[in-house]
Amino acid sequence: MTGLNLSEWALKHRSLTVYLMIIAVVAGVLSYFRLGRSEDPTFVIKTMVVQAAWPGATIEDTLKQVTERLERTLQETPNLDYLRSYTRPGVTTIFVNLKGSTTASEIPDIWYHVRKSIGDMRHTLPAGVVGPGFNDEFGDTFGIIYGFTAEGFTHRELRDYVEDVRSKLLQVPDVSKIEILGAQDEKIFVEFSMRQLASLGIDRSALIAALQAQNVVQPAGTIQTGYETLLLRVSGAFRSKQDVLDINFVVGGHMLRLRDIAQVRRGYSDPPQPLFRVDGEPAIGLAIAMRDGGDILALGENIRRVMAELTSDLPIGIEPKLVADQAVTVGSAIAEFMTSLWQAVAIILAVSFISLGVRPGLIVAMSIPLTLAIVFSVMELANIDMQRISLGALIIALALLVDDAMTTTDATLNRLAAGDDKVSAATFAFRTYAFAMLAGTLVTIASFVPVGFAASDAGEYTFSLFAVVSIALIVSWFVAVVFAPLLGVAILKPPATAQAAAPGRAFRGFRRLLTVAIGAKWVTIALTLAIFAASFLAVPLIPRQFFPSSDRPELLVDLSLPQNASIFASETTARRFDDVLKGDPDVARWSTYVGSGAIRFYLPLNVQLPNNFFAQAVIVAKDVAARERLRVKLEKVLANDFPSVVGRIYPLELGPPVGWPVQYRVSGPDVAQVREIALKLAGIVATNPQAVHVNFDWIEPARQVRIRVDQDEARLLGLSSQAVASVLNTMISGNAITQVRDDIYLIDVIARATDEQRVSLETLRTLQVPLPNGRTVPLSQFATFDYEQAYPLIWRRDRIPTLTVQADVMPGTLAETVVSSLSPAVEALVKTLPRSYRVAVGGTVEESQKSQASVIAVVPVMLLIMLTVLMVELRSFQRLFLVLSVAPLGLIGVVAALLLSGKPLGFVALLGILALLGMITKNAVILIGQIESERAQGKDVRDAAIDASSARFRPIMLTALSTVLGMIPIAPTVFWGPIALAIMGGLLVATILTLIFLPTLYVTWFGRRKVVTPHLSA
Repeated sequence: MTGLNLSEWALKHRSLTVYLMIIAVVAGVLSYFRLGRSEDPTFVIKTMVVQAAWPGATIEDTLKQVTERLERTLQETPNLDYLRSYTRPGVTTIFVNLKGSTTASEIPDIWYHVRKSIGDMRHTLPAGVVGPGFNDEFGDTFGIIYGFTAEGFTHRELRDYVEDVRSKLLQVPDVSKIEILGAQDEKIFVEFSMRQLASLGIDRSALIAALQAQNVVQPAGTIQTGYETLLLRVSGAFRSKQDVLDINFVVGGHMLRLRDIAQVRRGYSDPPQPLFRVDGEPAIGLAIAMRDGGDILALGENIRRVMAELTSDLPIGIEPKLVADQAVTVGSAIAEFMTSLWQAVAIILAVSFISLGVRPGLIVAMSIPLTLAIVFSVMELANIDMQRISLGALIIALALLVDDAMTTTDATLNRLAAGDDKVSAATFAFRTYAFAMLAGTLVTIASFVPVGFAASDAGEYTFSLFAVVSIALIVSWFVAVVFAPLLGVAILKPPATAQAAAPGRAFRGFRRLLTVAIGAKWVTIALTLAIFAASFLAVPLIPRQFFPSSDRPELLVDLSLPQNASIFASETTARRFDDVLKGDPDVARWSTYVGSGAIRFYLPLNVQLPNNFFAQAVIVAKDVAARERLRVKLEKVLANDFPSVVGRIYPLELGPPVGWPVQYRVSGPDVAQVREIALKLAGIVATNPQAVHVNFDWIEPARQVRIRVDQDEARLLGLSSQAVASVLNTMISGNAITQVRDDIYLIDVIARATDEQRVSLETLRTLQVPLPNGRTVPLSQFATFDYEQAYPLIWRRDRIPTLTVQADVMPGTLAETVVSSLSPAVEALVKTLPRSYRVAVGGTVEESQKSQASVIAVVPVMLLIMLTVLMVELRSFQRLFLVLSVAPLGLIGVVAALLLSGKPLGFVALLGILALLGMITKNAVILIGQIESERAQGKDVRDAAIDASSARFRPIMLTALSTVLGMIPIAPTVFWGPIALAIMGGLLVATILTLIFLPTLYVTWFGRRKVVTPHLSA
């Protein structure tokens, strides 16, 4: 092999090479401690939330005049995947979801385009529309949450202390933002009787105008003197409830204060804003988010230290409780993975020392930390944190990176045994195997290309698997050809006798088996193909899965009431559920969100937006076993004690958020028809015993009161529909008429009727409506009342009403299995539907298909890279065919391993299968090269194949065993188990077939008819 020999260069510049080794180790150690730590890899939630309000509008008007107009504009968004919206009377919420192929760098420009396009059409919305507002930080993760409970303190006093703590925590390094949970805004309610105002001759609108005029903030001018500038300030601004009580009016020549004609009291939002509860007690929470690239372990330690200082200053009765601590989770996860990493290192070293001997094993042992050190340095430069995916990738890479070091060490040993001097022996591997190893390394990297460039959320989530493995493999090749030869010259010694290099029983047994296999070549080929076909046919027997559930101890409980339920009903339900959890021995702690879902404390969380009818509990169990016991108990409790609640109990998800695992979307133009189809579809889903808690994201209509105004009578009284609606809104719900500026807070002053005039439906009829002449009349004098049904909300997808039938699955059952069994009945229903209506599968199955499709879409690129590298190395279509014929045979081991272990074939296992192609191909390339080398020495095809396979038996088997055994530590894990078992089973079987089937196929392809006696030297 001509050209630069890197091994020879390293030996000629030994001091420089040693210096580079020292620098690599030092830099790697420093990088290891500087690398960011997080639970999951950063991936962008490609969703923006657009919200607008049109107070007083019906759901139909809101849908047609606000939602529809906004959605038409939003459909022009670049890289749009789909729009999803839900509309309530007077409020519209639209989710703008981008395609999975959208890169993180493109997203800010797209969100700017959304804001600009909505701003340009804003003038076309109806008068009175508030907004639209935008939330493009939907994916922010708040990994550390504290809840503050108070005994003996008011909610305002507690909030003052919490705000003070928040201000101090914002100064902690790596904190990006802190949200307050469950805080209720203070209000000052001015409640008056319309009858009393009328009897005193006070005009309600004049009273409100007087309140606003006194509290206005307006400049009063400045006076410039020769020495200074004096600002003029006019008194009258409200600073407290007392100031509101003391405001005066002139009525009929007499001075009256507001306290004489109205009740003024200080309270909180009515109805309440979303509530937060900790361990069954009302609380205010602080949710802390870390900046991108930060170290969650360092952040957690800093937060704990500052909180300890702040807690000592809090009064007795105010108690902070740690609700969520991602730092502890990440710390334990990293500790477990590092333990697995060192276990894998120990296993691989044991294989090396036992099989190669102490001195050769020492070279492999020193190559591992050298490679890892350089990998850590490159990870820091590439901004790759230590998290779930990158740590698992390190273990997978570790099993692969010893391959080259073992190959070069084994080749050096063989040349020393043949009598070469140390330098010649150390440089032999580069001359003979370097480019074959590099080709194999590039092919292995190419097999991970679909992981790295899959245009989907799942692909983005697992990108660091491709990055870390690629870095490690390239680095391991350089270590094997630059550092390992130098170590070999320093450590290895020639065998004392020829006997020291003699083969063992395993080698002799393999050679005999290979000879028999080649002798019965057609039987060998037919048997291999038959087993492969059987494995291919067995693939459907393996259960399918998208991503597994997390092994964290948290359990989420969704509590959905009828969609017209008030937040008071949700709070009552949450309190009852809290009572169930109190004293349970399996519960460590829990928090409850009322009127909204939990804040995103975990990146893949399926976040629920605020809705009065919804509550969610986040329960932290003592451990995973306790979590499963708790799950069973709570399922029974919800079924027996909460019959009106649609409940779902589930652990945290891994991978992109999905929600209900089984989902079917029914879409069509007419809401009533969509509802009928959905009911039929739900009946079909319910027939499957593995599908439980079948429900809908919306379906049930709600009551509303229609006030029909007699326009003729109203006009005679001097009233209009606008005036009546304004009076009703002010009296029943209340209007914010001004604000009190109290410290850092702005407190709305709400004018409304007294409780007895606004609470009851019965009193609505006798509600006194003021007339322009100062008198009042009961509402029933010019209006009638009746009830009607309307949908409290309507979901749409791409501007078409869409109702989702959703269900959970029994523990141990996969959503893919349920959907597959329901497929014939669902397809039969779809055939009966009118043309404009359709049913689409959603949930886990849809996300899995999209993610796998994104991976498969890149497979042609992977194959092109592989074929190009192989063709450059082999320069022969025939040899290329031989190499490629072995690659699929790994499926035999994959199917056997997954079936025997019961692990599912999901997205993660698919990545393992693709990676396996590269590993198998690498071994095949080197073996073909060895056969060609043997033939170049004048041997016939059969002898060359047997001798080459015998020569490569030890290094190929050693690297395969190292890879298989090195993955044992991660094989039992929830996330990495499928990929580890797929690689372990596939590689073990494929390695044996590479050493037996490939030589047999080679002899069959290139051999002559004459029988050649095999060379059986031991």
